[in-house]
Amino acid sequence: MLPERSVDLIVTSPPFALLRTKSYGNKPQGEYVEWLLEFGRRAKLVLKETGSFVVELGGAYQRGRPVRSLYNYRLLIAFCDTLGYELAEEFFWYNPAKLPSPIEWVNKRKMRVKDAVSPIWWFSLTDAPKADVRRVLVDYSPRMKELLEDPAAFYKPGLRPSAHQVSTSFSRDNGGAIPANLLRFPNTESTSHYLRACKLLRERSHSARYPAQLPRFFIRFLTEPGDTVLDLFSGSNTTGFVAEQEGRRWISCDVDGHQARLSAVRFMDGWGNERILAGWQQIGAGEQVRLGSEAAPTRQLDPPTDL
Repeated sequence: MLPERSVDLIVTSPPFALLRTKSYGNKPQGEYVEWLLEFGRRAKLVLKETGSFVVELGGAYQRGRPVRSLYNYRLLIAFCDTLGYELAEEFFWYNPAKLPSPIEWVNKRKMRVKDAVSPIWWFSLTDAPKADVRRVLVDYSPRMKELLEDPAAFYKPGLRPSAHQVSTSFSRDNGGAIPANLLRFPNTESTSHYLRACKLLRERSHSARYPAQLPRFFIRFLTEPGDTVLDLFSGSNTTGFVAEQEGRRWISCDVDGHQARLSAVRFMDGWGNERILAGWQQIGAGEQVRLGSEAAPTRQLDPPTDL
């Protein structure tokens, strides 16, 4: 059991309510909301008052029909109305590399467009969860960089036709621009250490992995070094790996024990093939293995059996 009020951030991507059963396990749409609500109830007990619960939920179609399921929006409403979470903000992850689907409606009949955006709900317990947008600033556009070099050549302070009052503060360099809630991260991993290690071990890699930029954005935005990050559906443990890189404590758990053990290879970056093979054998035998690169040794936390 995790102590109450001990986690600063939960960031996770549970199996979606897809029509086709996946190897990693996924609930049917009719059962999905009640199933995930139970995780939400338990999560409220371990989250700090200033903590956040970030969940990515991809969309789905209804069976045999070219109309969308509302399961991810029903979950949003249930988390707020039934469990008492606040919706701090909604985000949308745009994956430009996503393949067209479903084939029937997009490729064959050509009556729907490619579904390349997944909603991400940022829940909180209060109106003011820990957050600092200055930790996730993005590069200024070329136009904004020109404005910062010569503000007078680009605009004059005053009231605009849109009724917005533009002041001289628009010409202040704040080190970057405030990001939008549309996160553009291609999911194109193909030559990573994790995939190479899985191939070396002749093990099947996890089939549903989100890009490291996704948890990294929220870990930086909503936590500070030393805070605790939890992933309830860790899969290949991208979240834990990124949390380690960002100096956060982390806890990852998954119903698939084999995939949870296999995720340890993420922390064997810089190891030779023989050492990876030996380490994997030790893990299979139930032995403890010190993980991390030679330059920066680290450790993997033992996942809890229950929240």
